[in-house]
Amino acid sequence: MRTIAHGVMTVSLVLALGACTAEERAPDGPGQPTVAESGGAEVPELVATTVKPLGDTGSAPFDQARTVQAPPGWTVSVWARIPSARLLAWTPDRQLLVSRPKFGDVLALTPGADGTVPAQRTLLSGLNQPHGLAFAGDTLYVAESDQVNSFAYNNGQVADRKIVIGGLPDDKSPELRGAYSHALKSVAIGKDGSIYVSVGSTGNISEQDRDATPQRATILRTPAGGGTPTVFARGVRNGTGLAVDPDGAVWTAVNHRDNIQFPYELDYDGDGGKDNGDVMQAYVNDHPMEQLARLTEGRELGWPYCNSEPDVNPGDPKSPLSYTNRPFVLDLQTNVDGSKLDCSKLPPVEQGMGAHSAPLGLSFVSAPGLPGSYGPGALVGIHGSWNRKPPRPPEVSFYAWRNGTLGPQQTLLTGFQLADGSRWGRPVMAVQGPDGALYVSDDHAGAVYRVTAPA
Repeated sequence: MRTIAHGVMTVSLVLALGACTAEERAPDGPGQPTVAESGGAEVPELVATTVKPLGDTGSAPFDQARTVQAPPGWTVSVWARIPSARLLAWTPDRQLLVSRPKFGDVLALTPGADGTVPAQRTLLSGLNQPHGLAFAGDTLYVAESDQVNSFAYNNGQVADRKIVIGGLPDDKSPELRGAYSHALKSVAIGKDGSIYVSVGSTGNISEQDRDATPQRATILRTPAGGGTPTVFARGVRNGTGLAVDPDGAVWTAVNHRDNIQFPYELDYDGDGGKDNGDVMQAYVNDHPMEQLARLTEGRELGWPYCNSEPDVNPGDPKSPLSYTNRPFVLDLQTNVDGSKLDCSKLPPVEQGMGAHSAPLGLSFVSAPGLPGSYGPGALVGIHGSWNRKPPRPPEVSFYAWRNGTLGPQQTLLTGFQLADGSRWGRPVMAVQGPDGALYVSDDHAGAVYRVTAPA
């Protein structure tokens, strides 16, 4: 059945499929197994784990028992209550910084003894939607919606504020007239001191972003110390996840587009007619995949003209899904004849996750990494879908770092969504602390969790 819309143009599409790892389609879940190979050792199946409030953290939603799925023996505690907690960064003196765009501030949490809540204080206030946080030595970088600042950090205090990248677009930019869906920025610092900042698209499909100054739907870069940014990677619809891997390469986790048209001259819904141009909920649910890509200068991630294809057998509603080394297919709404961008020439995307996962914070865990067979890898906060039917659940995902790249997605922490699709929590970012524990921000529950493995 053609459920939402129908295009008027017909086109034959040819995909050159890259190497892939097939995974069974899981329409109600994150689209990948919770047991996967990690460096030759099987990671354990997750088990039900009761979330334990510490101190005075037991107000709603923790005024009733909450259970998540976690590795066996791991504990999950409500370590702090931080309304609208977003991105995280550890300071050189072992304080955890939490950005809060909604409140215009950055809080500092000072850990106490095990089993106690941290001390809280405001480190920065009066900012314009502060989001991304990054350190390079004793320099703190904070990404506001319209600029990136640097601060000298010393003994829990900041000074010497400098604007290292200015003039970034947000909802106050005159040319956008308040219409900007992805104003929040993330920031990462390369090993050479280069500053990288994510600049999201204006909306779901906004081709004019590719011609704007500065260009939107990009990852921008300036040399160490700041200056006028240049485009490092484009076609990045909303690369909120931004981090540097152990070898120094920059990766982004991307929130991709909604309501994609079916791009093949095939019968997808089984009614006997070709469905190219249709927007069908069954297809939209798993297309396009969200991207987790290693960036090099000039990398093109396709948006809005090309979409990463998760189907092993493209156009087949029963095809297995894969998110490893995935090729591109043209977007029928914006690139019907392929003249805007030749999708077949784009390098495949290294990793990804199910459509509408909404990846937000991205961080790397260096060797020795997480306990057990997990090891080093990347952590991604999966916020969960807002328009998928049924909704894709929030989780914390792990991608093992092996042989200089990332392996497939593994679910590390889940259970924030109930059977009826409602949620009591939505993870934003996970980082490993200096104590080896994981710290996870949740802007829906207004919490930071501390997750520890058995000794």
